[in-house]
Amino acid sequence: MMTMAKFNKAQNDSTKTYEGGKAFARNAKSDLFLLAVTNMAGEDTFYESADVRDKRYRDLVHTVALEDADWMLRFVVWLRSEANMRSASVVAACEAVWARLQVGLSGSNRQLIDAACQRADEPGEVLAYWTGRYGRAVPKPVKRGVADAVARLYSEYTLAKYDSDAKAFRFADVIDLVHPAAADGKPWQGDLFRHALDRRHKRDNPVPASLGTLTKRAELLALPVAERRGVLLADGGAERLAGAGMTWEALAGWLQGPMDAAAWEAVIPSMGLMALARNLRNFDEAGVSDEVAWKICARFLDAGQVAKSRMLPYRWLSAYKAAPSLRWGHALEGALGHAVAGIPELPGRTLVLVDTSGSMTGAVSARSQVRHLDIGGLIGTALAVRGAAAQPTREASVDLVGFADGVFRHPIAKGASVLREAEAFARRSGEVGHGTRMVEAVKATYSGHDRVVIVSDMQTFPYYYNDKLGADAFIPESVPVFGINTAGYAPSALAPGKANRFEIGGFSDKVFTMFGLLASGQGTAWPF
Repeated sequence: MMTMAKFNKAQNDSTKTYEGGKAFARNAKSDLFLLAVTNMAGEDTFYESADVRDKRYRDLVHTVALEDADWMLRFVVWLRSEANMRSASVVAACEAVWARLQVGLSGSNRQLIDAACQRADEPGEVLAYWTGRYGRAVPKPVKRGVADAVARLYSEYTLAKYDSDAKAFRFADVIDLVHPAAADGKPWQGDLFRHALDRRHKRDNPVPASLGTLTKRAELLALPVAERRGVLLADGGAERLAGAGMTWEALAGWLQGPMDAAAWEAVIPSMGLMALARNLRNFDEAGVSDEVAWKICARFLDAGQVAKSRMLPYRWLSAYKAAPSLRWGHALEGALGHAVAGIPELPGRTLVLVDTSGSMTGAVSARSQVRHLDIGGLIGTALAVRGAAAQPTREASVDLVGFADGVFRHPIAKGASVLREAEAFARRSGEVGHGTRMVEAVKATYSGHDRVVIVSDMQTFPYYYNDKLGADAFIPESVPVFGINTAGYAPSALAPGKANRFEIGGFSDKVFTMFGLLASGQGTAWPF
């Protein structure tokens, strides 16, 4: 999510999109930023293989890390903490430090590694990435950065949640390698480190008395299997599970039996919003009561909890698509509304063009059923629904249009559901073919609008009548054009460095935050 207006003046060379349309090169920082907020590491995309895409990302990181270490550190902090891109942050931090160490640069290296770790399994992810790529000899700045993260993140709960044989680097392996010191104000952390080593090396030592949560967990694990289901039904059973840091994944294994309604209802109070959203089908199939379902819905409707969960907006769309019953619909709509609350009011007339071509039908990752088309539809309908809600008269309006080889208009009524309209919009994608005729779409639909938003992977075909014309050829220079790029490919259909031409990228709510800044004229800075 960024403006290209300030930073893209160095490399404004005309080139071609993957489909042969007129395109433009970005400078290294702009290219890295846009790729980072759209890239799922190790994933093939429509136009780039995983290997090609990942190498391009690494090369960009190396370039920028040597040019501007301060920018790179602020970028990694923002990428992990605000944009919530986990794998991209780990790769960026490790590759930046590697590039800097190759030429003997110190300073910022330790901080880069620490900044990439915001969840307790991520120190292990950093070490797994580093050793897998650069060998078992881990440099001191990497060790120290990981040790800083361990002191911040390792706790009784995170040990119970994330430490498992499925990880290449378990908590004890990380501790053995980086030798962290217990953080100030955490006198119990030394005991935690020793206990992690004991359990990793199967030493029959008791849980230290200072670790109350893990002591309670050990008591539960020691119960005979035949007695465990009784814990669920007893008064205070849910509180006992929560007090022992028992996650729903751990509960399923501990019971050694089915996750029925009683099991789910006992663990649901301690589940996070992401876990709740992912398990709606399981709740319905197990027969979770309406009373418990209403409590889940109340959490989805709580703006504070939605913000704290840091769930990307498309995750709520994914949950909606997967939910088998209607009882979740209203709450998921409300959660999505909180997640996209940064959508600005847009005075005047706005044209929103959403690419529905073949390249947009690929999934955002191998493990997701959500496609770039779904994200485009979600962004487009969210803008249109916001526009309809803020439309007391015809002085303010949003025209939502899908385009490929042709165009279709998708009217949005006041009070419409973003989730339902996003689904309905995506279903119409086959109406206008599978090519990406962006210039033709602009020419066919632009009619004196005050701004234009184009949601696409920006890989347009050349214009039928003049392949030297760019995507904004039929839009006056005085009219702002916002490209929301869902894929981050290197060539772009929008010219960087031109006044009133902006390119934004990513799947998070920060798309709308950045869009609001640009729409209000604050287009001269990175969002960090």
